[in-house]
Amino acid sequence: MRILCFAGGGDIGGAKTHIISLGRELAKDNEYLLLSFRRGEFAAEARQNGLRVIETENSWNLLSALNTALKNVDKFKPDIIHCHGAKANMMGVFIKKLRHIPVITTVHSDPQLDYLGSPLKQYTFGFINAIALYNMDYYMAVADKMKSTLIERGFDPQKIFVLYNGLDFANASGQPRQADADSDIVVGIAARLTPIKDIPTLLIAFAQAYRRNPRLRLKIAGIGEDEAKLKEMAKHLKIAQRVDFVGWISDMQGFFSQVDINVLSSLSETFPYSLLEGAHEHCAAIASSVGGIPSMIEHGHHGLLFKPGDVDTFAEYIYQLSVDEKLRHQLSKNLFIRCKQEFSLERMKIDQQKVYDDIIRLRSVKGRYGAVICGAYGRGNAGDEAILKAIVSQMREIDSDMPLTVMSRNKMQTRLNNCTNAIHIFNVSAFIGYLRRSQIFINGGGSLIQDVTSSRSLYYYLFTLVAAKSFGCRVIMYGCGIGPINKSFNRRLAASILNKTTEIITLRDSVSYDVLKQMKVDKPQIYLSADPTIKLAKATDKQVQAAFELENVPVDIPKIGFCLRNWPTFANPQAIAAAADYAYNHYGLAPVFLPIELPKDIGAAQQVTEYMNAPYYACMHQHSVEDLIGMLGSMDLVIGMRLHSLIFATAGGAPVIGISYDIKVGSFINDIGSTACIPLTSLNAQQLCAEIDKILASGGTSVSHALDNLRTLEKININSAKRLLIGEVAQ
Repeated sequence: MRILCFAGGGDIGGAKTHIISLGRELAKDNEYLLLSFRRGEFAAEARQNGLRVIETENSWNLLSALNTALKNVDKFKPDIIHCHGAKANMMGVFIKKLRHIPVITTVHSDPQLDYLGSPLKQYTFGFINAIALYNMDYYMAVADKMKSTLIERGFDPQKIFVLYNGLDFANASGQPRQADADSDIVVGIAARLTPIKDIPTLLIAFAQAYRRNPRLRLKIAGIGEDEAKLKEMAKHLKIAQRVDFVGWISDMQGFFSQVDINVLSSLSETFPYSLLEGAHEHCAAIASSVGGIPSMIEHGHHGLLFKPGDVDTFAEYIYQLSVDEKLRHQLSKNLFIRCKQEFSLERMKIDQQKVYDDIIRLRSVKGRYGAVICGAYGRGNAGDEAILKAIVSQMREIDSDMPLTVMSRNKMQTRLNNCTNAIHIFNVSAFIGYLRRSQIFINGGGSLIQDVTSSRSLYYYLFTLVAAKSFGCRVIMYGCGIGPINKSFNRRLAASILNKTTEIITLRDSVSYDVLKQMKVDKPQIYLSADPTIKLAKATDKQVQAAFELENVPVDIPKIGFCLRNWPTFANPQAIAAAADYAYNHYGLAPVFLPIELPKDIGAAQQVTEYMNAPYYACMHQHSVEDLIGMLGSMDLVIGMRLHSLIFATAGGAPVIGISYDIKVGSFINDIGSTACIPLTSLNAQQLCAEIDKILASGGTSVSHALDNLRTLEKININSAKRLLIGEVAQ
């Protein structure tokens, strides 16, 4: 591969390390050329590292810079151009327009904060860079947090790749430096002396810790516009004699080899090299919990994290590590091992090379490509969001680079949660535009084909099927439920459209299969599968514990879960209250009310708790699907009205009792081989308590066999989509 790198040429710190070290590795297996739009130290160091470098004059003569860039592009004939920095980004956009070569940029830091404290640069260089960024083909974010930031700013999630910084640990010593018992405990930071690094917080925290331990010394490596103010501040805090401003350091290993505690107080970061460089020299780390730092440092295991600006906590951590040598060495050891394994230079090179390969492959695709996914998404219902997560995951299994566009009521939330493109569900013109270039349309799970909610909802989803077929998409209904459809006209209309538009229908329950049969829907291929969400994994024990702690629910107590919803026939909350009291008094199970759709489900729980005598826990926060599966799965028993509460509990390994307000609830209970389901209209406390007794008397009905069967059936969904995509199903 022929890779042309554009760099501004004034790159310092982590950006310089990233460009040069990665370029050196890529050049081993590719034709690599670095074009620096400034003469100076950066270009010289790149050349010293064996890179082929071309420099331009240090000016903003755009025509001259563009002319140089065009000449080298035409001569080198790159397969891809990779940009770093504002000027490089602007040149990359011009080249993209003139030569139609794919252009990617690495976002090393938050573009809106790059010139914090310098309004002139912010409204000149910052403005130019913003325009260039929005016109790039692809983006490299150096942390997942930066990817989320870019998505929030309106960038296409499917054009953003994540590449964590990496450092060469090949020659790193396996043993930490041993300090003398009477020597200084050195706190060190390597950072630009600018507002975004928040060095004042460090100075105040250090002053507090120093008053408790006079062995502490602070070394600050870096230059910047705040240097004079910071030196004056050190004098004011009466710590000037213990603070060394050592200026710009080129030998970072040499600097950190003299440091015991590596600190970072930034207000914003992506994935800082200074923490990797400190880890290389076995420094214990204390850092603000921003950007990608928590991806490197698990608090209490690899280092200590504090909220940005929290001086008192920062000071306490500095003092704690300065007097506890054993903890200091253990944290540094854990961080060294993790960084060597997960954030090596070799790993960074492999990941970057794969991104280049993926981009070139995507550019070569001709004709229709990708999928449009339609469902009840972006409304805060954890069940529907779980369906979407499962479908996206399965489409990524088929083709990890497939463009996916989701129809949603909350475009931004859908983009952030799933890293897909999203359009508003009622943006018909955008919908048709994506249908024209997509290969497949997925009517995505849930009970969309029904008229209980309203006939308007049914007509809309039928319209999407007609539109998808009309504009050339292959159409599949994916792990869905059908019905109830009560009006005879609606049943005839739905049957006609399903027969004319859909090629495959996979159903999540046997009742839906019977409904289609009664409606005489027989033209599509129809398979009984399972709800796509059954394949989702539960969160880790630590994540589940954190989720319960957020709700102030003790982790180690036995629990019975209640997942309720408001419904017109929900007229006997006293029955559920009596069952909750019964479970607590007879079995010691603490009632936990866990909403699946916020805020709608909270009201139903409140109706029940008004009649309860036993203590209970009412959850009030939005949780991820994985957390919900883990939380419900950890309970001794779950009683649910919401279908997906029963699916999540089953996926997590907990026995369930259904309260059926809809045929889909009873159908699921039947399909897992259980009879523990009570119709909402005939719900009474005696019957509910009897079902609790049955399940708990058996030690908790085993769900493992049912779960295995469901997961086997669920594979029909993805296999059907594969067949449709590769053309095995005749149109």
